[in-house]
Amino acid sequence: MQSDKAQQTHISFDELHALLARIFARHGTSNEVAAILASNCASAQRDGADSHGIFRIPGYVATLQSGWVDGKAVPQVTDAAPGFIAVDAKNGFAQPALAAARALLVEKARANGIALLAIHNSHHFAALWPDVEPFAREGLVALSFVNSMACVVPHGGKRALFGTNPIAFAAPRAGHEPLVFDLATSAIANGDVQIAAREGRMLPEGYGVDRDGRPTCDPRAILDGGALLPFGGYKGSALSMMVELLAAALTGGNFSFDFDWSGHPGAQTPRTGQLLIVIDPSKGAGSNFAARTELLVQQMQDAGQPRQPGDRRYRERAQSARAGIAVDSEELARLRQLAEAA
Repeated sequence: MQSDKAQQTHISFDELHALLARIFARHGTSNEVAAILASNCASAQRDGADSHGIFRIPGYVATLQSGWVDGKAVPQVTDAAPGFIAVDAKNGFAQPALAAARALLVEKARANGIALLAIHNSHHFAALWPDVEPFAREGLVALSFVNSMACVVPHGGKRALFGTNPIAFAAPRAGHEPLVFDLATSAIANGDVQIAAREGRMLPEGYGVDRDGRPTCDPRAILDGGALLPFGGYKGSALSMMVELLAAALTGGNFSFDFDWSGHPGAQTPRTGQLLIVIDPSKGAGSNFAARTELLVQQMQDAGQPRQPGDRRYRERAQSARAGIAVDSEELARLRQLAEAA
């Protein structure tokens, strides 16, 4: 079961980042890759995204130990066209591939109004919003699409075919933090199913099926040969299909069903692809995009929607800045052991 607050401790972002970076480097990544992955995981933990924070560290370690991913890969960036960048992640993680091409992506978006970054031969095992939020802080609009391992049954189907296939979006908002959302096209994120199983909680109806295709609320049955369902029935299924085409077919990455990690026991990171689209809204009809975003948000609030995408993360971020990042004491001890393990 999840620990209560009495069993938690608080550490700063810098302390958690340094600890996670030591773990990654100790278990097979370069120092550069370690710093990038640690930033992603520490940011997710800071912002209250428990299913993509330190919860993921054992999966990263197991994957690195299995030899499935190259933690020291150096991405190869290709300037493919005026508005198109291709990156071969060289069987490494997607975040270092994005970092290697980021400056060129922004340059192209500002020059042309829009630019694409197509990453293939990559592993993405983290929250997707940290990939897009920084662009919005520079006044740009960003979308990203990532496919994962087959664990979602297409609408009306009988076996897992799609990944959870998240979509992330970020836009600048005048006078406020960027408007950011990150959602899986499955009814629930796979990491949240794992947490529910660990804590012994049942899930709501409509989230998954067991190995025989029967609806189930038991997260263990979903994880043990079962599968997730798409959100919104055929609508979520169609969006998941779109992500497969954009993140895999367009980039040259593997489809969610298209890789075999059976020879690497312990591997957990899907070897697929990622697409980012970055837009410079100043090239549009006016230069007041952020103000118009704020106008829309105000109208949404007036219509009765008090909470906007990203609000909870920003509140958690502010709380973490004041009091430190809350971490289960036993989990922190295990992280420190991993940081020292050979």
